[in-house]
Amino acid sequence: MTDPRLDEWELERLIARYADGVSRRDWTGLAELFEPDAALRLDLIDRPARTLHGPDEILGFIAGAVERFDFFEFVALNVLGVLSTDPDGARRRGDGSVADGSGARIRTHMCEVRRHGPDDPDAGCWSTAFGLYQDVVVRRGGKWRFAERSYRSLARTGTVATRDGLVFPPPRLRTEP
Repeated sequence: MTDPRLDEWELERLIARYADGVSRRDWTGLAELFEPDAALRLDLIDRPARTLHGPDEILGFIAGAVERFDFFEFVALNVLGVLSTDPDGARRRGDGSVADGSGARIRTHMCEVRRHGPDDPDAGCWSTAFGLYQDVVVRRGGKWRFAERSYRSLARTGTVATRDGLVFPPPRLRTEP
């Protein structure tokens, strides 16, 4: 059994590794942070929600979204991780099956600071996107990995298309992630 404080530190470290990898556009290195069957539910509010499956599809989508920026920085503003209260550390999947290993939940408020590149309709403009990740993570082989991620946009600012920015209704959140 590990010290829960070390696990909580490792959960924050997982988010820091993700932020660093996305900012550096290290798609290969980021793949190791995801379970092979990981899922990302993406809700940008102003377009239909979608779910992506597996590290290749998830990171391929993110890489495509980030490539239009000549500057991109992912910033984790607040991270709250909570270890599973399940004594077996099991994680229930959407289909009812159970994944082995220790589990935890992480909630991260974040922002992206970005400058639109020369091929983007908003070339030269700076914009900021604010969002919320709610994650289910599992520990296998001593490493924490993303099993389920859910992203929801909170606000966007700074482009020609959104001159005054967009602010979306806040989600209702539990006290714990």
